[in-house]
Amino acid sequence: MSTIERPDRRVLPPLEAGQRLDQRTFHERYEAMPAGTRAELIGGVVHMPSPLRDDHGETTRKVSGWLFHYQRFTQGLRGGDNVTDILGSFGEPQPDCVLFIPEALGGLSRIVDGYITGPPELVVEVARSSRAIDLGSKKQDYERAGVPEYVVIALDPDRVHWFLLREGRFVENPPGPDGLFRSVGFPGLWLDAAALFAEDLVGLIAGLERGLATPEHAAFAARLAEAGRAR
Repeated sequence: MSTIERPDRRVLPPLEAGQRLDQRTFHERYEAMPAGTRAELIGGVVHMPSPLRDDHGETTRKVSGWLFHYQRFTQGLRGGDNVTDILGSFGEPQPDCVLFIPEALGGLSRIVDGYITGPPELVVEVARSSRAIDLGSKKQDYERAGVPEYVVIALDPDRVHWFLLREGRFVENPPGPDGLFRSVGFPGLWLDAAALFAEDLVGLIAGLERGLATPEHAAFAARLAEAGRAR
């Protein structure tokens, strides 16, 4: 969850945890809140999370690096950490990490006034104290918005929940026989969960490199490059 530096604006009622608001009202009040405010709109309810533990920050950093490495070899994609995503009238979360295809290249979301608007192709949340929310109301919001792939990396106990959207509902995407999770929408995006939880960065990237070396990733990267040239 990020903090926002913003100038003083006209006086509006402050955000309070538990309030029921529509997205437009939430967004307006959020931008008017004091610098340092952290808030999300989940299922039409305001959530103002507590400070994050070290293991949450460390894991998010590893996930971000894993996605960045994939993006480095898959030109045309965009990503972000702790960035506001306007899903619709019911939700405005700030996912820990997102990876998405730009609208100009056929993606599902777009940038409006500096904010992601619509469902990114991949959303990742790191969950510890927020596990119930990330696997509950927030999962429902991402499902409702049409996010194709949603990953919850749960801590203590450690577990990866990788969901795929099928006929409007999330279903579990289990790891392969080798223990690696494989993205469907981003060919070659492979996750070695054991290496992630063991803080084995070499193993984490090695698993990804195996995915990047596949013909499926090469074909996907070529399609994105061709779409970029055709713009």
